[in-house]
Amino acid sequence: MRSLLAAGAISLAFTLLLTPVFFRMFRAWGWGQVIRTDGEGFNAPKHETKRGTLTMGGVIFIVGTVVGYVAGTYAGGNPPTLSGWLVIWTMLGFGTVGFIDDYMKVKMQHYAGLSGWKKIVGQILVMVPFGIVALNFPKGDITPGSPYISFIRDIDVLSFATLITTVPIIGWFLYLLWISLLGTGFSNSVNLTDGLDGLAAGAGIFVVGAYSLIAFWQFNQACAGAGTSPDNITACYSVRDPLDLAIVSAAFVGSLVGFLWWNAPKAKIFMGDVGSMSIGGVIVAMAILTRTELLGVLIAGLFVMSSGSVILQRLYFKLTGGKRLFLMSPIHHHFELRGWQESTIVVRFWIIAALFAITGIGALYIEWLSRV
Repeated sequence: MRSLLAAGAISLAFTLLLTPVFFRMFRAWGWGQVIRTDGEGFNAPKHETKRGTLTMGGVIFIVGTVVGYVAGTYAGGNPPTLSGWLVIWTMLGFGTVGFIDDYMKVKMQHYAGLSGWKKIVGQILVMVPFGIVALNFPKGDITPGSPYISFIRDIDVLSFATLITTVPIIGWFLYLLWISLLGTGFSNSVNLTDGLDGLAAGAGIFVVGAYSLIAFWQFNQACAGAGTSPDNITACYSVRDPLDLAIVSAAFVGSLVGFLWWNAPKAKIFMGDVGSMSIGGVIVAMAILTRTELLGVLIAGLFVMSSGSVILQRLYFKLTGGKRLFLMSPIHHHFELRGWQESTIVVRFWIIAALFAITGIGALYIEWLSRV
């Protein structure tokens, strides 16, 4: 518990107090936001006012997370584990893809950075080594990841384990394909949600915060301390390093909270793709390592809703020969064009994100009660 609190507090203090220092560096480097104003029905005059606002602020909470995590773990006597470093890997890896995209936009002063497919290739290059490491280096007989598709626990009938053992090439390909789909899906969903001041940061706090609680619950209900009671064995969790997963996610939440102070409407700095993609990286890593992959779709429901609105918009457009389901997608822009104030949309979407996260935690707890 001491490590968890220390990691969150140190990360919070880092981003809350040191962000103005980063402001000076970013201004010197010319990291100003480039605004797209030619989208379908886009409110160009309103968003044009945001041009030049400092961007790439995700760098700040990425650094804050690493500092808080390392300092917190050692301060509490719980040194970092492989599982925690895997979360840091996806955060840094996806953040790097986003950083390249942001830097190209700033350098060329144009909203088009990396193409969609190049981003996906970059994300896959992060997920492949993640997946390989996750199924190796066991502690006892538990590896960080699992060769199963999981909901609240591993689903026995949805396993890559047999194929990995008998036909390794096919088994590993399918497993890496699955986690790559998760990685690109979560990361790009967060990226699509990052369109209004504070929206993605606030929602990310609820989602990753939910995962910190889940990991800490799994630590308290770990099979290693379940004893021999049949009920305890049935209800316990076989997750490697759950305490460290709780610590690293708490560090990330603390870092996001501190950053949100400066990112809330009207934002003094934007997180950029480096920030939104790193949030997606942390979410997917936590979902895989806590073995709650499909539950993550519910916990991150707001982000899924944003990407789903884009998919529905495109499908409806094609099926109806040019008609639109929403005034503009992602869905937060639909409400913006209907006249809602930006701050109203952001706060209401934060509430929706919190409800999704609470529902996911509730589902996990109900499942545990059903086994006790």
